[in-house]
Amino acid sequence: MAGRINDEDVKAVRDAVPIDAVVSEYLQLRNAGGGNLKGLCPFHDEKSPSFQVSPSKGLFHCFGCQEGGDTITFVMKVDHLSFSEAVERLAAQAGITLRYEEGGYNPAHQRGERIRLVEAHKIAAQWYAEQLATSPEAETGRVFLAERGFDQAAAVHFGVGYSPQGWDHLTRYLRGKGFTDKELILSGLSQEGRRGPIDRFRGRLMWPIRDIGGDVVGFGARKLYEADNGPKYLNTPDTPIYRKSQVLYGIDLAKKEIAKSSRAVVVEGYTDVMACHLAGVPTAIATCGTAFGGDHIKILRRLLMDNGSARVIFTFDGDAAGQKAALRAFEDDQKFAAETYIAIAPDGMDPCDLRLAKGDEAVADLVEPRTPLFEFALRQIVSRYDLDTPAGRAAALDEAAPIVARIKNSGAQHEVAVELAGMLGILDTQFVVRRVAQLARWARDGKGPQQQDRRRPADDQWAQAPRPANSGPALTLRNPVFAAERELLKLALQRPELVSPAFDAYGVDEFTAPPYAAVRQAVAEAGGAEYGVPDPQEYLVRVREAAPDDTVRAMVTELAVEPILRRTVDETYAGTVLVQIRRRAVERRIRDIQSQMTRLSTAGDPAQLAAVQNELWILQQYDQALRERGAEAL
Repeated sequence: MAGRINDEDVKAVRDAVPIDAVVSEYLQLRNAGGGNLKGLCPFHDEKSPSFQVSPSKGLFHCFGCQEGGDTITFVMKVDHLSFSEAVERLAAQAGITLRYEEGGYNPAHQRGERIRLVEAHKIAAQWYAEQLATSPEAETGRVFLAERGFDQAAAVHFGVGYSPQGWDHLTRYLRGKGFTDKELILSGLSQEGRRGPIDRFRGRLMWPIRDIGGDVVGFGARKLYEADNGPKYLNTPDTPIYRKSQVLYGIDLAKKEIAKSSRAVVVEGYTDVMACHLAGVPTAIATCGTAFGGDHIKILRRLLMDNGSARVIFTFDGDAAGQKAALRAFEDDQKFAAETYIAIAPDGMDPCDLRLAKGDEAVADLVEPRTPLFEFALRQIVSRYDLDTPAGRAAALDEAAPIVARIKNSGAQHEVAVELAGMLGILDTQFVVRRVAQLARWARDGKGPQQQDRRRPADDQWAQAPRPANSGPALTLRNPVFAAERELLKLALQRPELVSPAFDAYGVDEFTAPPYAAVRQAVAEAGGAEYGVPDPQEYLVRVREAAPDDTVRAMVTELAVEPILRRTVDETYAGTVLVQIRRRAVERRIRDIQSQMTRLSTAGDPAQLAAVQNELWILQQYDQALRERGAEAL
C-alpha cells in the first residue's frame, strides 16, 4: 500500500483548488451574502437552499443535514472516495505531484480503487475514439454517424468511439497500461471468457458516459452489425463507479448552461443529445438505458436551484412507448419545483431525425415549452374512457382529478379543473372544481381514503426519530446566552484578527453550552485564535483536526460558515461580543460568591469570609469597568 500523503502536499492541494469551483461542478451556487454562496444540498433532499460555501475559508456546511468540511471532505462525500483518493483527484486537477511519507512517489497500481477505474475508462475512451478516427474497420461506425448528420468534429466533441470486433483488443491494450484482470472485470470494460477476460464491447459505436464532474464512468454501445446477437444498445453494468439510475448522458457538457438558463431538455438517446447540442440546444441530456427517475431528478434540481421560473422539457417519441415514458415522468413531477413540459414532434420524429429532415431550427422550435406535462397526462388518461356514458365520465374523473390536484400552482389548478370538466363533458363545472380542491386538501393534510389509516407514517417516524449523530445537541438560540457564545465563536473562527489576543484568554468554562465549550477547547488546542491571523484557512484546518469527534468537527464547520449576525463586522462589534461573554461569566461568579458568603456568614471561618468578600469586591469593580470602558477593560 502507498504511504501517507505528505502534509505539505495536502495543504497545497487545499490551497490550489478553490472549494467553490469544485462544488459548482455538482450544483448551482448563488450569492448568500457575507462572501458566502448557497445552493441545494447534494447530500439530502431539500426545496430551499441550506447548503453554504465559504470560498475565503475553504469550507462548506449544510444547515439542514449538518454535513460540512473542506474541499477534500466534499469530494470524499459526494463521490464516495477515501481521503487519499480525494486528494489524488484534486491534485491531478491542480497539476500537483504528491509525495508519500512511506515509499516516495505513489505508483499507479497503488492508487485507490475509484481512481484506478476512472483512469481505465479515460484511457479506454481515448482508445475507442482513436479507433473510430483511424481504423479501417470503423468505417461502418463513421458511415452510421454521417447518415445521422454527425461529422468527425461532432464525434470528437462528444468523444464518440468504436470498439473493434476482435475478442480482446481493449483488454490487451489496458493490460499493457498496467491494469490487472481483476480491475478490468470490476470496471465493466471486460468480462470473463473461457480463457480469461475478453472485451465487453465488440463491433459497436461507443459513447462515453461522464459523471457531473466530467470523469468517464461508463459507456453506451450501439450495435452496428446484423451478426451481433446482442441488444441494440448495450450499457456498462453497475460498477463501483457507475449506476445507470444515477447518471445522465451529456450532463458534463450541459450543466453550466442548465444552471445559467434554469432549463433542461430531457431526450431519449445519445444521438438526440448530440443533435440538440449541435442545433443550439446545449441543455439537452438523456438517461442511460433506464427510465427517468428520482435520482436523475436530484441531479437536475441541484443545477436548477428549484426556482419558480425553471423549466424541464421532456421529449418522447409519439409511439405508445414514448407516451408511457411521459406518464412515468409525470409520476415524479412533484419532486420538481420546476415546471415540467412535454415536446413531441407532430410526425413523431425524435430530435436526431428531426434535425436531419428539417434542420437545426426545427429542433430548437421543438423544445420550446408548450404542453405542460400534466396536460399531456390528462389527455392520455381521458382518451382511455368512453365519455359517452355517465359511468365512463365518472371513471375518467376518478383517475384524472388526482392529477389536477397535484398541480403546484393553485390558480392553474383551478383553471385546469374547469378545463377537465369540459374535456369530460361534465356540465356541473363546480362539482369537478370542488372534487379537485378536496383531493388537493387531503394531499396537504395527509388524509383521504388512502391516507386515513396510515396517518402519514413517514412524518410520524421523522417526528420520533433521534437527531442525526453529527448534528450536535439541540440549542435554543433564542436564549441570549447561547446566541452570544455562538457569535463569539463565529468571530474567533471567521475573523480571528478582530478578537485576538483577548479571546485566547477566555476559559472553556466561559462557554455554558457544552458544544460551544468543546469548540473553544478545539481552538485552544489548535494554537488559539491568534494562530489564525496570518493563515486563516490553515487555522481552520487545525481547529477541525483538533476536534475530538465528528460532532464537534461538524459544529466547527457550521460556525465557520454561518454568517455573522452584524452587517458591519469590525473591532467595535467584536469588542461588544467579547465584553458580553466576559460580563456574563463575571456575573455567574459573583452569584456563586454571594451564595458562598451566605453560607459562611452563618457558620464559617472569618478569615475565609474576608477573603471571599475581597474577591467579590474585585469582581464587582471589574464588572463596573467592563460596563463603563467596554473592551478596553478586558
